[in-house]
Amino acid sequence: MQLRPYQDRVVTAMRVNHLGQLILPTGAGKTFCMIKDAMHQFDYFPSNYTIVVVAPRILLAEQLSSEFLEFITNTRVMHVHSGETHHFSSTKSEKIRQWYYQHPMCRRMIFTTYNSLQRVIESGIKVDTIYFDEAHNSVKRNFFPDAEHFSQEAGRCYFFTATPKHSVTISKPGMNDELVYGKVLEQVKAEELIKHGAIIPPKVQVAELPEVIGGDVAQRDCANLLHVMDNSECMERVLVTAAKTKHIAAVMSETDFQNQCNIRGYSVMWITSKHGAFIDGTKVNREVFFDTLNEWGKDSDKKFVVLHHSILAEGINVSGLTSCILMRNMNYIEMAQTIGRVIRLDVRDRAKISSGDLVAGDIKSYVKSFGLVHIPVYSKVGITTAKRVQNVVDTIFEDGEPAISVIRR
Repeated sequence: MQLRPYQDRVVTAMRVNHLGQLILPTGAGKTFCMIKDAMHQFDYFPSNYTIVVVAPRILLAEQLSSEFLEFITNTRVMHVHSGETHHFSSTKSEKIRQWYYQHPMCRRMIFTTYNSLQRVIESGIKVDTIYFDEAHNSVKRNFFPDAEHFSQEAGRCYFFTATPKHSVTISKPGMNDELVYGKVLEQVKAEELIKHGAIIPPKVQVAELPEVIGGDVAQRDCANLLHVMDNSECMERVLVTAAKTKHIAAVMSETDFQNQCNIRGYSVMWITSKHGAFIDGTKVNREVFFDTLNEWGKDSDKKFVVLHHSILAEGINVSGLTSCILMRNMNYIEMAQTIGRVIRLDVRDRAKISSGDLVAGDIKSYVKSFGLVHIPVYSKVGITTAKRVQNVVDTIFEDGEPAISVIRR
């Protein structure tokens, strides 16, 4: 595994500290840092060693499992969440304990979610190393006691995020609590990622729309989306973040958005936790959805639009998106995470950098030199969102600081 210099620094920091925070912008490859550290631990402790990986969503836990197991073999694997997986899976603490003791001298990996992590604690098993992915989620009231537990009880405990969440009130936890989260072991700036060819910078564009008269939200959203797609650049592979899941269902069932996209040469994908996943009007399981999404993302000739509310924003690795359209206001973390979906390199640029035909960081020579963030604005709606998104972009890409969300009350 070839690591970039900043990834090497992260892995080194983990080797010399048993607790701490790793702050890396979206697209930095933090999963590779975890994998490299896990490989080192398994090499050093070839038997009777347990690593736990925590994710905010089942989808991300399954994605992390696939990525880890590309590099790590000869290990027992268990999933602790309610999702479907071909690995052994259970959310019952006694089952976790049985699985642990059935393999007494093995290397073990557990992939779980913040919702199910308590079951791992209740099992009473020994955890040697634990990685909290998207660790800003751990400050939530229901999850913080689990983070506090492993901070004290696990042999090694690391919190990874691009968007730390701090608290300035004594009644609510934040990642600035060093007794639980440890110190920041390494903080990487977005500028370094751009220099090394890991990401490209974002560009915020306000899309001024004609105001749609009337109370039909579905027709309004349909008209607005088509207007942006017809009149903006970088519209080949588009991520749409809708205001509500019911708005997505309404646009797809009550308007001719699907047909209009097809006429324009687009395929249409949409996914919600309530309705499931759809590709060009056909319902599919999530595995097919994400396999197709990644396959199309790597095809420079394929045009598609994918609609969601929040399920694709955090941690999910989707390549090839050229732009996103924000149809709702968001907090700092949601904005930074959504921007992170569209600043991945084009597969052609990545291949040329690897072969030496393109200089990393020479973004003017890239096929895709920026990721476009569209904010629809009509009347006064959207102006506040546009300002807040630009503030997030300036913080991360101009000032070189993480987008820290602060709990004030």
